[in-house]
Amino acid sequence: MKAPDPCVWIGSDHPFDLQETYLWFMADLDLAAPPRSARCHLTADSRYRLWINGDYVGRGPERSWPTAMAVDARDVTDVLRPGHNRIAVQVYSPGYSHFAHVHRAACGLIGWLDIDGQTALVTDRDRWRVRRDLSYSPRVPRVSIYGTGVEDRDIASATTPLSDCSDWAQPRIVQPPEGPIWASLRARTTPLLAEEHRLLLTPVETRFGPSLPPSEDPHDHLRQGYAALPKAPIPETLPAGHSAIWVFDLGESRVTVAEATLTAGAGDMLCVSYAEKRRGDDILLPDPATYCRMRPTDRYRLAAGRSTVEGFTLRGGRFLIFQLDAQAPVTPAPAFHARLPAYPLDLRDTRPERDPTLAAVQAICQRTTLACLQDGFVDSVWRESSQWLGDVVAQAFALAAISDDARPLRLAIEQAAAGAALDGILPSVLPGDVPAYVVTDYNFSWVELLAFWHEHPNGDTDLLAQHWPALIRLLDRFDADRAADGLIRSQPGRRLFLDWSAMDRAEPNLTYNLRYLHALQTAQRLAAATGLEAPATWNHRARQLSDAIRAAHHRADGWQESPTRTQASQLALAFLILTNLVPPAEAARLADAIEARSLDPDDTAKPGAPALASPFMHHYLFLALHRLGRNAAIRRIIALRWGRWAQASQPNTWENWTIDFPDGSACHGFSAHPLGWLSMT
Repeated sequence: MKAPDPCVWIGSDHPFDLQETYLWFMADLDLAAPPRSARCHLTADSRYRLWINGDYVGRGPERSWPTAMAVDARDVTDVLRPGHNRIAVQVYSPGYSHFAHVHRAACGLIGWLDIDGQTALVTDRDRWRVRRDLSYSPRVPRVSIYGTGVEDRDIASATTPLSDCSDWAQPRIVQPPEGPIWASLRARTTPLLAEEHRLLLTPVETRFGPSLPPSEDPHDHLRQGYAALPKAPIPETLPAGHSAIWVFDLGESRVTVAEATLTAGAGDMLCVSYAEKRRGDDILLPDPATYCRMRPTDRYRLAAGRSTVEGFTLRGGRFLIFQLDAQAPVTPAPAFHARLPAYPLDLRDTRPERDPTLAAVQAICQRTTLACLQDGFVDSVWRESSQWLGDVVAQAFALAAISDDARPLRLAIEQAAAGAALDGILPSVLPGDVPAYVVTDYNFSWVELLAFWHEHPNGDTDLLAQHWPALIRLLDRFDADRAADGLIRSQPGRRLFLDWSAMDRAEPNLTYNLRYLHALQTAQRLAAATGLEAPATWNHRARQLSDAIRAAHHRADGWQESPTRTQASQLALAFLILTNLVPPAEAARLADAIEARSLDPDDTAKPGAPALASPFMHHYLFLALHRLGRNAAIRRIIALRWGRWAQASQPNTWENWTIDFPDGSACHGFSAHPLGWLSMT
């Protein structure tokens, strides 16, 4: 899309305002009459919040690569008025890439306002003013390895959407609408998120007692306070040197941002944190020393009097924890809220399950699918809120059971192609600059997504034709990994596959090669169904690979996962069926083994049995069983394995069969695929 002249990208007046930077951009607009129609087009690197006349309007943009920045378009007719209008945009740039954004050492805003068919305002140097909000400390740790920084803020010096900006600086022109930093603009693919502003009425837990000495790390301070303060009612007036903790339960994991309105003394501290599960009777607050290095706690130094505190960045979780440290006696009279964004989805009527256990599983999977649907799919709303390419296979399948909306699927396909490396390998996180997490078998997932797009009621051949060259290049790239024995190996610095299971990863790996074979076969079927031209090498390549797999991995005592002679995993058995590499009688025996392992409730590794697949990879097990007409077995497995969560009154599907490790997520979108299978079987 094209921005109107003389619209440009604008930024801070200082080019090195980059590290944990919060910028306010403001412009004033006078209108002679109320507009009949007004539409605001806006995007920013990396995130923005928009206010008009002091009223919060919305946030954005959709996740984007710098090569094609998504522009949000929203109707603002009802918030503009005759006379003076104030447009205020707060932009945040962490100054580094993470699992949802690629940073290009620049922070910028571009937008325009159309009123009654005419462009009334554009981002430029003359009509806009800018100031860095120094109430946010730039010296903060990241919330986790996946996301952005902790918010550590002094509310007394905060800028507001109605602040006097007469002495602010002119913004710097960073580049034209299309340039070396942000190459182009595109219309947003997914709809703007709706936001519920929910009052939190009754805490599920309160704690009260003498304050602990302050810590430099807000999350460490909250963890220590939660552990030290006894469960107790909170008095109306807090004595000097005391702390109060309120814990609220949203009922399920949600993407959210917490808000508190309260009375405080100057210098009182409020910490706000997010958690997802309990351990015993206590909330399990993550330990930053564990794998994901989670510290999801923001801190606010309060001003004297009544004030409202709300975080900028969307977090996620089920439990919201507020800790107030009072220096002098104070009556806080707090009101707590949660802002809950949601994808506005048209739901299709679905067949309710008659079996109570399966009905409960159906509800859990639908809640999880909706919770993990924001600006496209997200993985774990609490820990990551990242879009993983491989996860979209299961998530798109689940979504198709309740809606014909194909926009999240389309966004994932396009984002993956847009982020391809120079050698054709696709990114694992969309968007993301995360070389440590290049998972090569996610490239095979992308081929499956193209096939799913072709089968989708709202799919079309144009998207396939557009990305067909990328598909050819991708499959050619993997052929370069073929060794003398005809099998492919992992690429240096890249992972074979990422999955929470006890599968043998030694190479040459049966599952990895079967996934490549399955991708080749899927691409051939797509070509036959669409008329798109398939290279002649695909058929020859698939035959060679089939022969090499049989020669290397089949023994008299069965299929082996690797040269270590480990028995083939459940996932490998499923792909042996899906690739037609075994005759019907053997496929039936493999399916028996898949069923027997999944219907054994013991999740621990068992000698003589194939390695148990994760909840995610059970999607492929179900594909194989469905291929053989074993739909009743699929339902039995769902009732047993997902039914355990239903019987335990869990609101969402877990990341794995057990999530005892501190960073284990209790809400993972890829585990909700039974929503689709229950509708099909």
